[in-house]
This record gives sequence, C-alpha cells and structure tokens, in this order.
Amino acid sequence: MNSLTLHSIFRFFLLILVQVLICNHINFAGSVNPYPYVLFILLFPVNNNRTLFIFLSFMLGLFVDIFSDSGGVHAAACVTIAFIRPTVLKFAFGMMYEHQSIKFSNTEFGNRVIYFSILIFIHHFIMFTMEIFNISNIILILQKTLFSSIFTIILCVLISILFSNKQQ
Repeated sequence: MNSLTLHSIFRFFLLILVQVLICNHINFAGSVNPYPYVLFILLFPVNNNRTLFIFLSFMLGLFVDIFSDSGGVHAAACVTIAFIRPTVLKFAFGMMYEHQSIKFSNTEFGNRVIYFSILIFIHHFIMFTMEIFNISNIILILQKTLFSSIFTIILCVLISILFSNKQQ
C-alpha cells in the first residue's frame, strides 16, 4: 500500500468519527449542522478509479447514516456528488483538471472555494430534500441547505488550509 492509499483510509475513518462524535451534536439555531465528512469526497485524488471512488462515497454516506440513524439520505447525497464531481472539477479548475494535474493543496483559493461550495450546496440540498421529503416545506429545505452549507464550507476550507500547509 502506498502512502496515498493509507492517507485516504485514515481520512475516511477520521472524518466519519469527527462527524458522528462531534459534528452531529452541534446544532446552531435548531437546524444548522456542519457536515465536514464530505471533505473525503472533495479531496479524493482525481486520477483514481471512478467506480471505487463512487463505492467509497456510498460507504462513507452509509456509515454516517448508520451512526446518525438517518435512513440513507447521506449515502444518496454522497453518491450524487461523487458522480457529478468530474463536471464540477472541470468547471472550477478548467485545464488543470483536463490534464489530471490537480493537487488541491496547490490550487488557487478562489477555485477551491467555488469547487467546495458547488458540491456542498448540492450535497446538502439533496440530503435535506430527502430528509424532509415534502415540497410544501421548500423554504425550510432551502433555509437548512443555505445555513448548513455556509457553515460546512467555512469548516472545510479551514480544515483544508490547516492540513495542506502541514504537507508542504
């Protein structure tokens, strides 16, 4: 096993533990929670096996669902953003993605925030839509999506900055 594989395995389990033991118990204003476990999907190496990546994303969401007793909403949202990730990467990073040369610690801050924001908003919208599952509550869905997404984006950007500086 190479160090990249070990790093990914460590990140996978660490983010699940952080989500389940810490972040699931944070509850601002009754409905705002951070979901930093999506960082595994956001920062997964670009040039790896796509089928394995989608499967790992499903497992990530499934573990969070099992520990959160949330009935599959995290797994569905994770698989969705894992599936659309190449399109968002191409939009956010352009030619860097085309040449498979993205190293997230070396990307421009603005591009990284755009990339994180798009996938996190989509993840949260799908998750809260499936959790509430009532179109008459669209305002509540959008409100939870917006505020939890902002909190998650800030947390993910901070975590990625902290850990990318240690690697350089």
